Amino acid sequence: MHRTETRMARMARKAGNFYVAVEVKFAFVIRIRGVNGVSSKVQKVLQLLRLCQVFNGIFTKLNKAFINMLRIVEPYIACWYPNLKSVNELIYKRAYGKINKKQIALTDNVFIVGSLSKYGIICMEDLIQKIYAEKASNYLSSTKWNEEKDDSFCARWRCW
Repeated sequence: MHRTETRMARMARKAGNFYVAVEVKFAFVIRIRGVNGVSSKVQKVLQLLRLCQVFNGIFTKLNKAFINMLRIVEPYIACWYPNLKSVNELIYKRAYGKINKKQIALTDNVFIVGSLSKYGIICMEDLIQKIYAEKASNYLSSTKWNEEKDDSFCARWRCW
């Protein structure tokens, strides 16, 4: 990815133009601190982000309003921009979906077909591709992390 952007910048400079890199539009946000003694505004933003407990994480699209909310709760969260491989690992390891307002572990494709077939998603691989393409992140519940179990994965991404 870095080589491609460097090559594109050089080509644009050679032609006398400017190259503007593509902005990241997708992130995984995890809550890393409690909120004892903080303002109600921070608590409300964490509630809106579905990060009610420590070590909860969500996939999200990044737009201007969402980035402003992330700035408000910046000391209490960690976020990174996942690639397809890390999205795949997260979904297969910790995914829960919202089916009839209940949180159900996505262990079988039957759950996915029943609730997301109208969007053309019929299996886990389709779900991963759509999440990575910013389409189906609202279907997933917030992911609960276990600090001891997931320490190696999160250390790689420097979550805490």
